[in-house]
Amino acid sequence: MENSGRKLKNKHTQHASVILTPVIFLILWQALVIIFDLPAFILPTPAQVADRFVRAFSDGSLLRHTSATLVEILLGLSSGILIAILLGYFLSRSSFLQNILQPFLVASQAIPTVAIAPLLVIWFGPGIFSKVLICALIVFFPVLVNTIVGFQSVPENLRDLMRSMRATRWQTLRQLELPAALPVLLGGLRVGATLSVIGAVVGELVGADRGLGFLINVGRGQYDTALVFVGVFTLVFVALALYGSVLALENHLLRWKGE
Repeated sequence: MENSGRKLKNKHTQHASVILTPVIFLILWQALVIIFDLPAFILPTPAQVADRFVRAFSDGSLLRHTSATLVEILLGLSSGILIAILLGYFLSRSSFLQNILQPFLVASQAIPTVAIAPLLVIWFGPGIFSKVLICALIVFFPVLVNTIVGFQSVPENLRDLMRSMRATRWQTLRQLELPAALPVLLGGLRVGATLSVIGAVVGELVGADRGLGFLINVGRGQYDTALVFVGVFTLVFVALALYGSVLALENHLLRWKGE
């Protein structure tokens, strides 16, 4: 009874914090503009950003650019995850492949994706493919690392048990390795889901004619700071939606742990 009451209290606290945090943020934002008497091209008020959001939504530009970015994110995220999981599984099962490829994979992370993004846009053009590629590259490494760690964390005695029962490689993967690696693997998906937004926007900022990164560039060029805030807040919403989707998937796939 006491535990249920504590859980209910924690739940109410979480709901209150979700409401209060944005309210406090908006109050501080408005106070900052008033105290320092900042012009709109430096820092617009929340009301000015809201008005610009309504105008961008009404003329269809916000939906058009958001849908373009969302397509790039979903394609880059899915392709990056698929390749990372496949390669990570084989690397986790072969120390020989891991010793050969891992130094190159780690060294590749020393090169910021922002630095090579202009090259990728030059090589593959300003179309959707270069944005998807940049997004996939950013997502790839954290998912790969978590995949390797997840599959290597499977207890060896359970693998021996599966072998003693003459389980096939597919049965071992489906009934043992994948369920055991899922908690770590889904942790990598959380990171990848948020990084995918950065990847798509980096590509759009370098060169694009549509997308939220392009919209931010337009606002910056026109000193329409409110439009920049609209683009940034929309990106935050997309990132939160993706992160929440991964959490929902995690709760669904790992419900057996609670049971």
